[in-house]
Amino acid sequence: MNQQNTSNWLHVPLAKPDEAMRYQAQQRQAQLTKPPGSLGRLESIAIQLAAMQNTAQPCADCAHIAIFAGDHGVATEGVSAFPQSVTGEMIRNFVNGGAAISVLADAMQASLEIINLGTITDTDALPTVMHYRLGPGTANFLHAPAMTAHQLNAALWVGREAIERARQKEAHVFIGGEMGIGNTTSATALACSLLQRAPDALTGAGTGLTADGIQHKTKIITQALAHHQTSIDSPLEALRRLGGFEIAALTGAYIRGAQIGLPLLIDGFICTAAALTAEMIAPECKNWFIYSHQSAESGHGILLEALTAKPLMALDMRLGEGSGAAIALPLLRSACRLHNGMATFAEAHVSAKNNVE
Repeated sequence: MNQQNTSNWLHVPLAKPDEAMRYQAQQRQAQLTKPPGSLGRLESIAIQLAAMQNTAQPCADCAHIAIFAGDHGVATEGVSAFPQSVTGEMIRNFVNGGAAISVLADAMQASLEIINLGTITDTDALPTVMHYRLGPGTANFLHAPAMTAHQLNAALWVGREAIERARQKEAHVFIGGEMGIGNTTSATALACSLLQRAPDALTGAGTGLTADGIQHKTKIITQALAHHQTSIDSPLEALRRLGGFEIAALTGAYIRGAQIGLPLLIDGFICTAAALTAEMIAPECKNWFIYSHQSAESGHGILLEALTAKPLMALDMRLGEGSGAAIALPLLRSACRLHNGMATFAEAHVSAKNNVE
């Protein structure tokens, strides 16, 4: 059987960050010409990357960004402030360089690939887009499972292959992003199922819903959860019934990244829902996660708390596309340059801190 038609690969053992290298990086930070801890989170980022990359010289210069796109059947229930045609239109905008992530990828000199897993509009005329055609979006999960088993496995595999391409490019960091009208509804339903939380605790405005719109969205999610509740017996089944093509691809990417030991810079609410799913399918995936920011989406903080995550920033962003992760990339690069380039007290002939009580 073709591997992409099964989920067997999800059970490949995960890599482990190198604890000896983590200790070595901690010791170096203690010797650099600064008061201990004075660079704050930049110190812990460098130490984390040193352990992840098993090197005394951590680096985030080469970043690979993959944007996964797909439509959602639940969008027909009026859960988004934008029409479903926007998914395909934004794919074209990505390709033409007009989207936020396109601008950021160019500014960061990061490789960028756009992956259409299945949309209601045809994007075949865009030659630089990778097309997988898993269907014209998912099914409406209010009435049926969002994906068939075949679609789920194929979407997970698409994420796996994106990581393999990142590895071929010798990327130091992988950023996953998403596009799909209705995907905050899907991510919220999935997170509610995984965490056993009520929809009113996690449901937010998404692309800009009014208070009435949020109330309607919450109602749809509540009904969908009731419909699927007795059939969900695993995180994978929750993903199949409530997720989306792009959320499944992100999940697959995060699991494969953890398997090969590639640092994964996690974006906002939807990407964090995929990260939570990955962690529940393959525990300890989160050892390879670096959380870029806490978004303005109301449920994001709950997901971060479930992952015991401490994001690097809080800029009230809620765009998606991997944009928050791309914004955080210079922080990783600065952390590495400081760690690698600063002199130690001995090298600079600077007196170290007095060892007094």
